[in-house]
Amino acid sequence: RLRQPLFRETLEDDFAPISWDEALEKITGQIQASVTQRGNADGIAMYGSGQFHTEDYYLAQKLLKGALGTNNFDANSRLCMSSAVAGYTRSLGSDGPPCSYEDLDHCTVAFLIGTNTAECHPVLFQRLLKRKRKNPGSVKIVVVDPRRTDTAKAADIHLPIAPGSDLALLHGIAHLVLRENGQDPAFIDDHTENYDAFFDVAARWTPRRVALFCNIPEKRLREVAALFHRREKVLSLWSMGVNQRREGTAVVQGLINLHLLTGQIGKEGAGPFSLTGQPNAMGGREAGGLAHLLPGYRLVANADHRAEVEQAWRLPEGQINAKPGLAAWQQIEAMEQGALDLWWVAATNPLVSLPDLDRVKSAINNCPLVVVSEAYADSETSHYAHLLLPAAQWSEKAGAMTNSERRVTYCPAYRRRFGESRPDWEVFADVGRRLGYTKQFSFDSAAAVYAEFTELTRGRLCDVSGLSHALLEQDGPQQWPYPHGSTPSATAKRLYEDHQFPTPNKRARFSTDQPLGLAEPPCETYPLVLTVGRYLGQWHTMTRTGKVERLMKQHPEPLLEIHPGDAQDLKLRNGELAAISSRRGHLTATVKVTDRIRRGSVFLPMHWGFTQEKACEANT
Repeated sequence: RLRQPLFRETLEDDFAPISWDEALEKITGQIQASVTQRGNADGIAMYGSGQFHTEDYYLAQKLLKGALGTNNFDANSRLCMSSAVAGYTRSLGSDGPPCSYEDLDHCTVAFLIGTNTAECHPVLFQRLLKRKRKNPGSVKIVVVDPRRTDTAKAADIHLPIAPGSDLALLHGIAHLVLRENGQDPAFIDDHTENYDAFFDVAARWTPRRVALFCNIPEKRLREVAALFHRREKVLSLWSMGVNQRREGTAVVQGLINLHLLTGQIGKEGAGPFSLTGQPNAMGGREAGGLAHLLPGYRLVANADHRAEVEQAWRLPEGQINAKPGLAAWQQIEAMEQGALDLWWVAATNPLVSLPDLDRVKSAINNCPLVVVSEAYADSETSHYAHLLLPAAQWSEKAGAMTNSERRVTYCPAYRRRFGESRPDWEVFADVGRRLGYTKQFSFDSAAAVYAEFTELTRGRLCDVSGLSHALLEQDGPQQWPYPHGSTPSATAKRLYEDHQFPTPNKRARFSTDQPLGLAEPPCETYPLVLTVGRYLGQWHTMTRTGKVERLMKQHPEPLLEIHPGDAQDLKLRNGELAAISSRRGHLTATVKVTDRIRRGSVFLPMHWGFTQEKACEANT
């Protein structure tokens, strides 16, 4: 654990202990110097995390977007959930998964695409399997994944499609639903728009064309399409395999298209359901925790939204910038250009999780002050920091979190803080006061922060104005929307049960994106496609799980999964080391020859950063 603030002038120096007062003066001093030099706060950026409590997220927005007037706050949710956010917003009018975990108990078809749910969301997957074992004919499980994961092994139908062909598959399913008159004409006519344009797109994706594009038998495509019918209850679940790619938003919208086509939304056991990868990625979005957002699912580009937040924050008109801030990768590009004077990383480890890591490492060297708020002293990102701030872990601070089904949970502190560690919201509030915004940051508890946040959600889709720490502690987790005056038993489990969508005309919109395929198709020099993911026993970048002996025995090292045919062609043998090269970097890993991966693809886990004994920087 990181016990106290540490500082060094340059990355070549050793860290030395300093006081919290000295640490915060260095931060505020750098902010003031940057604003003076540039005439604005655009030289300041923060990179946050779905590990934050909602209170941490909220005060980070108030500090940067409010007090400083820069929207340069983004989070690691940009890597995992921004495609889902954009897909929901474009198709339905707003972010917010419309489904409930209870839908796992009522669906007749569970369509899992781009998600290794058995290893990444094991509790949910066991809930589905338990139901299937208890009542074998109650639900069919379809898994779309190039790799035969533990999730795929439990499926009734596994479609090992070619990487990058998801959107073509979805268009092909829509084509067959239309051919068999499986659509819901009344729902389409009354509650959607852009259907004719979508119909023209789907008409071109014939079964033969899709089977060739996806490299699957046409028969299997027809089997899956037959399940997407308005008489079924289809629950679609997806995660990083859909979101983390160049056409992730288009694939999310392609999936929503199928639910609009068949009227499978706002109903028990049905709907498009994104599975978040972190405990509070949902709460972060509600608090405005991406570069284009403001609290309450508001947008920085919307003048009315900015005015509402400025009034709530008691800031002058025009204080909030109308221009979206720097997203995660744009922050790296800004450092490359010497445009950032302070980069503040909190509750995340981007020196493992960001793409193109060699480029990231080089960019950080151009930033005069890199601040890292972290619970542990030896994360990969700490090696690139000038100032380390000891952060209290979730068990050491009170706060709220929202899960994938929009359920808000109060997390009490049940341990003493370690050393001099502090909750992130307290640190952000302290900086705000030091910058002269005393009234805006005069909070004496996380409960007070949460109370202010909930007021800003009043009347919004994610309305939690009826929630408080006290209510959540007394009555347990509650699902939003939970407006003021609600009672636990009266809240809706699903969004859009009335089929009224938060768009100007109250209609959902069909999308018409055409498949692009892989951003980097295989070539003679690089003939294989690398896919990355998680192991069940490890979590993200191993800052915690990497210290647990039992988990390390379960997964002692990262393994390169490769198909026997590819291994034979490349003269690789099981258990030996392979040298792996991409357009951006090189690494080595132990070979695991297995038929669970399709020919032409290989798999590596993403957990092992450069501080690990078996380092394997899959995102290099």
